[in-house]
Amino acid sequence: MTMSSGDFINIYPTELKFPFELRKQSACSLQLSNKTDQYIAFKVKTTNPKKYCVRPNAGVVLPGSSCNVTGNGISFYLFLPGSSCNVTVTMQAQKEAPPDMQCKDKFLIQSVLAPSGTSNKEITTEMFNKEDGKVIDEFKLRVVYVPANPPSPVPEGSEEGGSPRASLTEDESKSSSLPEAVSRSLEEPKAKSSPSEAWSLISRLTEEKASALQQNQKLRQELELIRKEISKSNAGGFSMLFVVLVGLIGLLVGYLIKKT
Repeated sequence: MTMSSGDFINIYPTELKFPFELRKQSACSLQLSNKTDQYIAFKVKTTNPKKYCVRPNAGVVLPGSSCNVTGNGISFYLFLPGSSCNVTVTMQAQKEAPPDMQCKDKFLIQSVLAPSGTSNKEITTEMFNKEDGKVIDEFKLRVVYVPANPPSPVPEGSEEGGSPRASLTEDESKSSSLPEAVSRSLEEPKAKSSPSEAWSLISRLTEEKASALQQNQKLRQELELIRKEISKSNAGGFSMLFVVLVGLIGLLVGYLIKKT
């Protein structure tokens, strides 16, 4: 177990490892333990405060206790470590992945002796001012991104000594391609997130929409003209038929009159 140790507190772990997944929050925890018999105040700082939420970002770690132990005529001093404090650091959802998944953000944890009985509400910024004769422990922690869903390792061979290629199942073959899929998924959002390409895409979509609207309007106009022509044609056909019927009736009436 890797742990940073100073005069006042121990810090575990020594790196902030965030499971990285686009557009999702991620969190990790730190444990600060008091290695003295006095009250220790701490404060957490970061180079990118808008990106991270630290709870608590300042507080007090209670002291340990001590006692004298005597046995078989031998007396010795025994120190019991103090309490610990858990600090949760939450990273806001990220829209794009950094190059090579490398993060340049840093965290600084400061610790200083505090008056006995100090509470978390009594922590002030002035307590961490560097003055003559004041000892302030400082630890710098770097941020590390790790895959949110790392692929399961593919066994090199079967237990019976078979060839690795023959022992691969369909699921294992799919899992072996996960790193490439993860890499593509991280590179594609980055490429799409370029401002110039985004504006170009918006402009192209706007032009296509305008063209579609114009074509739709043109089709509507042509359809209306066709309807009008059909209506005129139907009206004309009805008039001619009416004239023919009237003529026939007139001829029939004239013929009947002549017969009588």
